[in-house]
Amino acid sequence: MSSPKRRIEKDVMELMMSDHDVTLIDDSIQQFFVIFHGPTGTPYEGGTWKIRVELPDQYPIKSPSIGFTNTIYHPNIDEGSGSVCLDVINQTWSPMFGLLNIFENFLPHLLRYANPSDPLNTEASNLMTKDEAKYNETVKRYVQQYAKNNLTSTGKDEDQEDDEDEDELSDVGSLSSDDDYDEEMAKSMEL
Repeated sequence: MSSPKRRIEKDVMELMMSDHDVTLIDDSIQQFFVIFHGPTGTPYEGGTWKIRVELPDQYPIKSPSIGFTNTIYHPNIDEGSGSVCLDVINQTWSPMFGLLNIFENFLPHLLRYANPSDPLNTEASNLMTKDEAKYNETVKRYVQQYAKNNLTSTGKDEDQEDDEDEDELSDVGSLSSDDDYDEEMAKSMEL
């Protein structure tokens, strides 16, 4: 088995064995969802988001692709696509980083300390700069509307939403799987 595959398995296993809820997509260790909770002491507190993660074959040399599947109001996260503008993932990624860094350090830090000067959501950026109290109220309203109640933003049950998310991933393109990968190991990782 190649070294990148071993690193992918190690990092995904570490994430699954932590306090994070991880769901593999089609038993692929390179595509999965992680449940992410808003950091305490922020307007995002109490919110729960489903983050889509795709690991390229070249991981950890190449950074993972991450995106919020339910709507979040933040200057550095695109409201429509869920794409995240985070330098440490997009430009300064290092193989020293791992998946736990993303969910325990990078994303919580991004929600605590937004960068309005590099926005993906200019409306949120402008509001944060002009009226932080109103920005915080808007964030809390979005948390109530989109990040509560079984992670559904459309009123559908979670299984229907999962099917739609998988369809979106297949439209983006699928990552190839390595034949060396043991399917029984993937099944055993589903906790």
